[in-house]
Amino acid sequence: MKIRVIKSTLLITFCSLFLTCQSQQEFVKVKDTNFTIDGKTHHFVGANFWFGAYLGADTDYGNRPRLIRELDQLKKNGITNLRVVAASEESDYGLPLSPPFQYKNGTYNEKLLEGLDFLLDEMGKRDMHAVMVLNNNWDWSGGMGQYVSWINKTPVIDPSVNKNETWNDYLKEAGKFYELQEAQDIYRKYIKMIVNRTNTFSKKMYNNDPAIMSWQLANEPRPSVDGDPEGKMKIFTKWVDGTAAYIKSMAPKQLVSTGSEGSQGTLNSLEFTYRAHSGKNIDYVTFHMWPKNWAWYKAEAPDMENAKKKTVAYFDEHLALAKKLNKPIVMEEFGFVRDGEKFSPDSPTTARDEYYTFVLDLLKNSVKNNGTLGGLNFWGWGGEGRGQQKDYMWKKGDISFTADPYSEAQGLNSIYNTDKSTIELINKSAKEIQELSRKSDQK
Repeated sequence: MKIRVIKSTLLITFCSLFLTCQSQQEFVKVKDTNFTIDGKTHHFVGANFWFGAYLGADTDYGNRPRLIRELDQLKKNGITNLRVVAASEESDYGLPLSPPFQYKNGTYNEKLLEGLDFLLDEMGKRDMHAVMVLNNNWDWSGGMGQYVSWINKTPVIDPSVNKNETWNDYLKEAGKFYELQEAQDIYRKYIKMIVNRTNTFSKKMYNNDPAIMSWQLANEPRPSVDGDPEGKMKIFTKWVDGTAAYIKSMAPKQLVSTGSEGSQGTLNSLEFTYRAHSGKNIDYVTFHMWPKNWAWYKAEAPDMENAKKKTVAYFDEHLALAKKLNKPIVMEEFGFVRDGEKFSPDSPTTARDEYYTFVLDLLKNSVKNNGTLGGLNFWGWGGEGRGQQKDYMWKKGDISFTADPYSEAQGLNSIYNTDKSTIELINKSAKEIQELSRKSDQK
């Protein structure tokens, strides 16, 4: 009898400990200009890891052992926030992300959704947080342009493969998304499904899972470039506020974000950026930083001082905007090419390391000075992925995911698992930032 009592006591104790461990992860919250977890100030170093659900799928394109290795390496090096694709559409574009989460006929890809389940469950075990991207302004995952094509029954505008079409043509077409009610209905139906989904591994409903930090309206949503800026911005802001409120009604414990690039993504107007983030259901501000794409830096004629100068200016004006809004801000995309814009994993990363160090120092200084920058996500983690073609361009059938969308050279902005110097500086900075964050709570 005593033995049974002892066994029962041990079993109860073990179960209690197990349940305590299982419930340790807390939701990320916002208090004024800070993120908090369990009442303590939270800052993070994160990565864009858009293909996480694809690796998590139990399919020929999935690779769960690789995903586990990637998450372990990321966590080991202080990376605790991952921005991931949680929606993609069956695509008519020439360089499509395939298979999609959502098919043209309105059905969903359960195998890929289970891959997302697996990713979130593994992230939760490691106390990592996900930003769930629900749409895309750009073509590489289907996105808004594909929605427009579905509803209007028009061909997609595809400048990645059709040189007679321009990106301005593309943006005019994709911008129609906000005014197509049928497109919004399909989009919201998908949102409702995924926000209320039950994870097949953890058995948690997505809207009750602390591993999800934020639901993001889209990757780099922009108001339409076609027409009166004020009028198009009103349409865009109405879409932001309405969609954010819709998500909040189903997921009140989790944050909602826009995915905006900042003023670069709001018709080059800081005032428009302010409006896009001023709604009560948008919990924090986002901005992106692309020195090469925005012509601040040229690999063939490097001018790092110019890149740094423009980075600081863009950085400072967006942190000031967040302070005005009394919300935290995240630099959720920044990337930098390898030296000479090479793509090979064994090519040097001297310039990249210098720029990453500079940006990470901006986060450190913000934490030291009680600034509004809550975290950053570099673009992006390529890990074990490698370009499979001699020219490093993606071809149909390639499944070794890197950080680069298929329309870009595989390796253009990827941090590989062998990029020792870059990983070391990220690890060092992440530790310093966590220590600074801890000390800020003691003041």
